[in-house]
Amino acid sequence: MAKPAPSPAEPASPADFEHSLDELEQLVARMEGGDLSLDDSLASFERGIGLYRHCQQALEQAELRVRLLLDPEAPDSAEPFEPEL
Repeated sequence: MAKPAPSPAEPASPADFEHSLDELEQLVARMEGGDLSLDDSLASFERGIGLYRHCQQALEQAELRVRLLLDPEAPDSAEPFEPEL
């Protein structure tokens, strides 16, 4: 039986994010291999879009949590994180 997806208000677990990202990477590798039929490619693309959206939502939730931790009174005024290059 499939595990129910987390509700929009419920943050995705880090393990769930990692699993989705890993599956997405595997899908991309198979599609880049060029051995899939058109139907399989379309199904993989559709699954990949779903996984991408799930990962993007998890990242947005994580960013919101960080903003709330930095300034719980005004999370919108928190400065975006700029990674060091």
